Amino acid sequence: MAMQAVTLSVVVPMFDEADAVPYLFARLRAVLENLGVSYEVIAVDDGSRDETAELVSQEGARWPQLRLIRLLRNVGHQAAIGAGMEHSSGDYVVTIDADLQDPPEEIAAMLTLARRDRLDVVYGIRRDRSSDSVAKRVSAGWYYRVVRRLAGPQVPAHAGDFRLVSRRVLNALAQLPEHGRVYRLVIPWLGFPAAEHHYTRDSRVAGSSKYQLASMLRLAFDSVTSFSAAPLRIATWAGLTAALLCTLFMAWTVVEWLRGDTVAGWASTVIVVMLLGVVQLLCLGLLGEYVGRLFSAAQQRPTYIVGFDSRQDTGPVRQVPRPYKDQPLEGDGGSQAIVDHRR
Repeated sequence: MAMQAVTLSVVVPMFDEADAVPYLFARLRAVLENLGVSYEVIAVDDGSRDETAELVSQEGARWPQLRLIRLLRNVGHQAAIGAGMEHSSGDYVVTIDADLQDPPEEIAAMLTLARRDRLDVVYGIRRDRSSDSVAKRVSAGWYYRVVRRLAGPQVPAHAGDFRLVSRRVLNALAQLPEHGRVYRLVIPWLGFPAAEHHYTRDSRVAGSSKYQLASMLRLAFDSVTSFSAAPLRIATWAGLTAALLCTLFMAWTVVEWLRGDTVAGWASTVIVVMLLGVVQLLCLGLLGEYVGRLFSAAQQRPTYIVGFDSRQDTGPVRQVPRPYKDQPLEGDGGSQAIVDHRR
């Protein structure tokens, strides 16, 4: 018998979210059951070190629409979202985090808006971020100012990864050969018909945020280097400015020498050498980042490796090797699909 067509897929990336999983599934299932459409939930375990995968597997035994995809190692939030979207089958796909700061109750309004207005993208826009810390609000404000300046005004402000996209968008994403995608920038760049849905961001339901300073800095850096050549232009202009200043300094030195007012000293020489050294290092650093991205793409490594798929594998989820263990991986007979983005 043919499988029923899926209208809505919900992708939930997870990393050490065992405390939040029971609350998430209780609210999410209640919402989806009342939508009146066929659906699936794809929980992507991004190499969790706690009992996240086991709890999802247990819930899946009671919830047929729930599917667990467990990655062999932690690959990051954006890559985990990509893994879930690529394994989805719905006409529409919603991505939402497991901490319930983005209320799943908003999914119904987003789906209604997309179907009524024939939209391909509905962005969840945070109306109120009072639940975030002051540092998080300030850093987020600067992040969106910078990326909108670099990537263009089509990037909605204060839109995270809570969004709804159509199958057309996913098909377009599949044609992009680039690695290290930042979906909050790439999806607006595609230019599909879109709208915004505003909502109030809640506090985290349980546990602590896994998006620490290092993760936020990595996201910001990936956003800039993957979507704009502006840093290279900054390095170029910095080099030209330094060259101009050095030329003026040399001209001033010559004039002073002709006037007989020169004084032998080493301070000015050291300052000039240091300035040029800093500029050179800055240029080399920025060029190195871009060369590094080219190197990563040339390697053509898969973005992620699926270690367990509850739709294809049988047996307890504990048979999947845990990450970060100093022991060889034990073969359990489960599938380990290598997904390659080479086009």
